[in-house]
Amino acid sequence: MSTEQQHDADAYGQELARISHHQHEATSARFAVFQALAAVGIGHEQADDIVSKLEAGAVAGAHTWISESSPPHTSEPQFEDGWFAGVRDVASYLLRIADTTATAGRGRAASSAIVVAHLQQPASSAPEEVPAEDPAPAPVPPLYARRVLAVAEGFAWAVAAPGDRQWPDGEFLDVALSAVRTEEREGYIERLEAFVEERRVRLEELLRAYGPGSRPASRGRYALVGQPETLVILERMETHPFGLRSQWEKELETVLLDDLEFAWGPRIRLSR
Repeated sequence: MSTEQQHDADAYGQELARISHHQHEATSARFAVFQALAAVGIGHEQADDIVSKLEAGAVAGAHTWISESSPPHTSEPQFEDGWFAGVRDVASYLLRIADTTATAGRGRAASSAIVVAHLQQPASSAPEEVPAEDPAPAPVPPLYARRVLAVAEGFAWAVAAPGDRQWPDGEFLDVALSAVRTEEREGYIERLEAFVEERRVRLEELLRAYGPGSRPASRGRYALVGQPETLVILERMETHPFGLRSQWEKELETVLLDDLEFAWGPRIRLSR
């Protein structure tokens, strides 16, 4: 690696660290807001609407700031044309993010309440008072896993081209499906299809921003983005996040899941 490449890599690493810091601070602040709203009797759905609108407004503020920016003085006309074209592209992308953010926060207030209640439970040293662990999920039938994968692969706009796909052994799919409770398996494929269709814009943006060929992916990160099984992982991340991470930590290193959580921006960030 050349000195210039090393400098670029270091600078990008510092950017990721700063973004990660802001993400962490935002998650903590969101928890505090949900607690405050709950304390004054605001219901979960209304709290989700309030916070989503605040977050969408923050993105809209960035849109305004970008839209009003100007190229350096004494710039050449061609440079100015390129500048304003880039500003329009970035502003349009921010507008789409604001639109999505305004409606994508469903369930976060309820999830926050669950996490807070769990953290507030007093610790018990008596063995008989320790809650029993959830029963182990039934093994995932191979035929069932193949059916789910075939459905996921059908969403060509949400997954990478076949040449960019990895892990043919199905390890990640098996772990994700193990977080699907036995009673959920009937009708799960239909629910997965509905989940993907409802989040089409968000999934397309995820693939463009973090999928194969993107700058973040070129650094060796976000390797799950664009894989068909990742649609199942994302569905579980929103529907049963604790179960997914519990199963994942039993079988796999968490770095890929942590990266996917960061890129997706889930209801609850469970990575440590």
